[in-house]
Amino acid sequence: MPSSPSLDTPPKRRADAPQAPDASLSHGLKQRHLSMIALGGVIGSGLFVGSGAGIAAAGPSIVVAFALSGLLVMLVMRMLGEMSAAYPSSGSFSAHAERAIGPWAGFAAGWSFWVLLCTAVGMEGIGAAKIVQGWLPGTPQWMWVALFMVVFCGTNLAAVKSFGEFEFWFAALKVGAISLFLVLGALAVAGVLPGTDSPGASNLTDFLPHGSEGLVIGLLASVFAYGGLETVTIAAAESDDPVRGVANAVRTAMWRIALFYVGSMAVVVTLVPWDSKEIVTKGPYVAALDHLGIPGAGQLMNVVVLVALLSAMNANTYGSSRIAYSLVRRGMGPKALAKVSGGVPRVAVLVSSVFGFACVLLSYWRPDDVFAWLLNMIGAVILVVWIFIAVSQLVLRRRMERDPAQRPAVRMWGFPWLTWIALAGMAAIFVLMARQPGTRVQLYSTGGMTLVLAAVGYARQRARAGR
Repeated sequence: MPSSPSLDTPPKRRADAPQAPDASLSHGLKQRHLSMIALGGVIGSGLFVGSGAGIAAAGPSIVVAFALSGLLVMLVMRMLGEMSAAYPSSGSFSAHAERAIGPWAGFAAGWSFWVLLCTAVGMEGIGAAKIVQGWLPGTPQWMWVALFMVVFCGTNLAAVKSFGEFEFWFAALKVGAISLFLVLGALAVAGVLPGTDSPGASNLTDFLPHGSEGLVIGLLASVFAYGGLETVTIAAAESDDPVRGVANAVRTAMWRIALFYVGSMAVVVTLVPWDSKEIVTKGPYVAALDHLGIPGAGQLMNVVVLVALLSAMNANTYGSSRIAYSLVRRGMGPKALAKVSGGVPRVAVLVSSVFGFACVLLSYWRPDDVFAWLLNMIGAVILVVWIFIAVSQLVLRRRMERDPAQRPAVRMWGFPWLTWIALAGMAAIFVLMARQPGTRVQLYSTGGMTLVLAAVGYARQRARAGR
């Protein structure tokens, strides 16, 4: 297969013209890094922490919610994998949207995702600080957040291999922990774990405790728990073999989602009554292990949750800096962010980290207005990104099919029907969000931000076309 072009190029070149891969970023990520980032990237803070609210709303039907949203995510990852294998770029879906739809689309998708990642860094820092503060009461929360931010900013300022090594070991610990949880849970459900009795199906009888409305809330919670899977396609551009890395990650996505997400939700709701307060206050995994009475297991899982939050901070700092770098390289932002030294876009790393810490400060200074507005604004960004991915894949796949020399290493299943089904699923989620008072404001806020960014991007596109 011929080498694939990159879109991380200066703005004067056409978005769809053949281009040489960008050489300014280093290629220090190895296949073992990408494999573990892909494996561990699916195990995020949304699974460990955010799924508790979904269980409280949906009850045992949360398993169905995670299965349905998991099917949608598999299709999105397959589409993204097809494009990333054909056109490796640190801009990932933003670069694909520019290539397929136009610069305005790349601008809107990229900068909205950058805001999402930077804000997520701050939120994950606050979550990690709360865990440490619980172990060391009396210590100021902001101090721990600042420490974590400095550590991961420093990690990402160093060579990309440092990011890869951190994520490799973070992911290894998360994978090991959740695998052990699944084994212990399965033994307990089967009634062969010493000191425990099998609950059978006693906790599953009230399958839809809050009816279809509860299932809808659980479905929305599960959709946002899957956020972050895109990082591996961003990181692949800095590996020694981007095509193979993306292909391997996408091909294993199905069993990873089924095992880690759907499987662990099934274990939790089978072991613990869905209306147990500990599921929300402690988190579903800690609550399940405490329910089994395994000494120290709950606190050990708190350590794993902390690692998951720190891993997300590290990955999102990396992802935000690379998205910003790619956007600026394509003429969509301040040129200073594109400065690279030692193979790392260090200015982009610093700016992204500062933005993330500013979000933390806002959570203390203006929690009820500015910070709440920011959280609402990013509430549905991941769905907007998925729509850009699906539309881009529809366009680019048809272009690839017209070129007999270009056969993607990863191919979307059932094209174009499954792509259209995925788009219909995303539209259905938007409708569900509009029906729920708790998510309606997020939908409208995200929509407003996307429209503003699209308008700015379109104005820039017209201005450059008129030069």
